[in-house]
Amino acid sequence: MTVTAGLLVVLGAAVGAPARYLTDRWLQSTHGTGFPWGTFTVNIVASFVLGLVLGLGASPAVTALVGTGFCGALSTWSTLGYETVRLAEQGAWSSAVFNVVASVLAGLGAAGLGLAL
Repeated sequence: MTVTAGLLVVLGAAVGAPARYLTDRWLQSTHGTGFPWGTFTVNIVASFVLGLVLGLGASPAVTALVGTGFCGALSTWSTLGYETVRLAEQGAWSSAVFNVVASVLAGLGAAGLGLAL
């Protein structure tokens, strides 16, 4: 990776990470449920945007900025895992299973839709 590509990744991540945090906090405060709607939403949005960027055949610079930087910082597999374990520990087994299955299926669907567009 070149220095320029690395800087583009950093710039994209500088936007994606706060967007993830703010979206998560906003959705959790508006839904008031134990289900992690914020993480679910940002993962689906990031999947769609990445599919769109790749489907459009974006330049390597745009792919680094938006695909790797922004989408990489916006999405979070580790938080999905943590929140699913937390739901299971609380005895919310149906929510835990739904979180994993819906996240994977919706993420794949969103990426596919982005590619198709």
